[in-house]
Amino acid sequence: MNPVKGMRVRDIMVTKPVVFTSDTDLLDAVSTLVDRHITGAPVVDARGNLVGLLTERDFLQATLVAGYHGERGGCVGDYMSRDVEAVNADDSLLDVATRFIETKRRRYPVIEDNRVVGVVVRRDVLRAVMRAFELYSAG
Repeated sequence: MNPVKGMRVRDIMVTKPVVFTSDTDLLDAVSTLVDRHITGAPVVDARGNLVGLLTERDFLQATLVAGYHGERGGCVGDYMSRDVEAVNADDSLLDVATRFIETKRRRYPVIEDNRVVGVVVRRDVLRAVMRAFELYSAG
């Protein structure tokens, strides 16, 4: 029996993730990412609907653009990734693990009715799989 087979994203997701809005100041957002030791966060509209994702990569791109043009700052909406893949809370952990492998992404926003209800991170999937196999082996 596979101890991970019945696990769902909702079993391991971060249920109160850091989120930004498009008009959040970029430097404030990056400060939050650094302070919270996270590499990215969903961007939502006023209703909590997913509209983008801000990652360290997006910020580095903004830094390069700003340095080239002699500009500074901006808003999250100016630099966020808009083509965002998300997962559902009821998706199987195995399916999401497969997606992590295939896409090389570090995180997925978790949505229900397009509203962000959590975040699942690659490391959390790895931790859950290891824990499940340890319990299975000990049992």
